[in-house]
Amino acid sequence: MSLSLYDAFVPGCQQILGAVNHLIDKAEVHVKENGLSDIDLIEAKLAETMWTLPWHVRSCWVHSAYVISLLPTGEFSPDFTDIPDSWNAMRAQIAAAQDGLAKVTPDELEAIADTTVGFVLGGKRLMEFTGQNFLLSFSQPNFYFHATTFYDILRMKGVEIGKRDFMGVPRVLT
Repeated sequence: MSLSLYDAFVPGCQQILGAVNHLIDKAEVHVKENGLSDIDLIEAKLAETMWTLPWHVRSCWVHSAYVISLLPTGEFSPDFTDIPDSWNAMRAQIAAAQDGLAKVTPDELEAIADTTVGFVLGGKRLMEFTGQNFLLSFSQPNFYFHATTFYDILRMKGVEIGKRDFMGVPRVLT
């Protein structure tokens, strides 16, 4: 059995987005149970030159549902205009990503697999890919990087989470 582009990309994003949503819940509980301010975690970052939690949530949305919506246009430019500013706003961003992915069909992704997609940043077309290579060699690594960094910030700040929290619900036989 061959693996479709849909199978290689969408279910993994859905699984990790579910896990990030769960991590948001755990972070909010941690703040309340430890008498912290939401901002103590929301504005946390791993290093001074890195992004805070909301930016990583936005990036998970950008590199999952949003990227798929742009591939048919032949150009991808990241959208960082709506950075969530609360736990509920982060949950809403994850829900939007999940909703967008739920609408994607395998045929839709196969139709753009061989089309040329340009990565545009600051109005400049910096790189070109096939749709498949853009998803699998650019967006997918970015998606996992930002989900992992979100997890790592929470761990660094003392939220009691482990690997299962990052992995979410695996797709097991029932």
